Amino acid sequence: MKFLAAVLAMLSFTSLLRAAVLPEFPLWPDGAPGALGTGTNDIPTLTPYIADPSIATGACVVVCPGGGYGGLASHEGPDYALFLNKHGVTAFVLKYRLGSHGYRHPIMLNDAARAVRVVRSRWGEYKLDPRRIGIMGSSAGGHLASTLLTHFDLGNAEAKDPVDRVSSRPDLGILCYPVITMEAYGHTGSRDNLLGKFPSAELIHLLSNEKQVSPGTPPTFLWHTVEDQAVPVRNSLEFASALQRSGVSFDLHIYQQGRHGIGLQAKPPGFENPHPWALDLVYWLKVQGFVKR
Repeated sequence: MKFLAAVLAMLSFTSLLRAAVLPEFPLWPDGAPGALGTGTNDIPTLTPYIADPSIATGACVVVCPGGGYGGLASHEGPDYALFLNKHGVTAFVLKYRLGSHGYRHPIMLNDAARAVRVVRSRWGEYKLDPRRIGIMGSSAGGHLASTLLTHFDLGNAEAKDPVDRVSSRPDLGILCYPVITMEAYGHTGSRDNLLGKFPSAELIHLLSNEKQVSPGTPPTFLWHTVEDQAVPVRNSLEFASALQRSGVSFDLHIYQQGRHGIGLQAKPPGFENPHPWALDLVYWLKVQGFVKR
């Protein structure tokens, strides 16, 4: 049995090696709107993780790492991308601009929206289905993902930049222990980095995404833990309730145990024993047509 397990682990590792990690590229080749400078922190980028062609489904997910809008957690970016690659889903890890570098809303939303537009506009280059492009985020990255799920637009047909003519609406969302609200049960650090120390009541309402769900919000997968002390489970519960009221399909998974920020709770490259949420996600992605049954 040990020999069989070792063989299976090696096969999994080999499959991951066939996925291609391509160089990151800027979302705006000529400079990002609203940039405060020209340094690395002022240039939002995407890094493509292309699924092995032998198992690729044509689906894609833009991944927004967490970090309280003050940093970007690597285990919630590249690790997720490689896990998705293992199941035939191409991923693009987004490096968005941060409050710790002087940026505030709507810059982060603009970066996420541009990321989805760029991927959708380049579907032929990456052999993707433009109707199967999702967004995924953890913690504050989950807030950013949920912001795009509720504040997307269908593109500007009159825009000079052809990318801006493309819809920013994701076809689905994946929210991992997400910050959802900017109100009392949210996450103070994320709110301060996103909105500043003294945001208006109107801005708090606008970015409390449980209040912005509509029938047009895409299907969403959410998971959280009851023990999360940093971002209360109520964030996911309120968003799921709003989805239900609006008639939007969703999967909600609440686990009894687990700290905030656990990610896959497994180390690459094999991901043989990820947290159960990851397997629940794969099942849901099969239902959505992102992963082969």
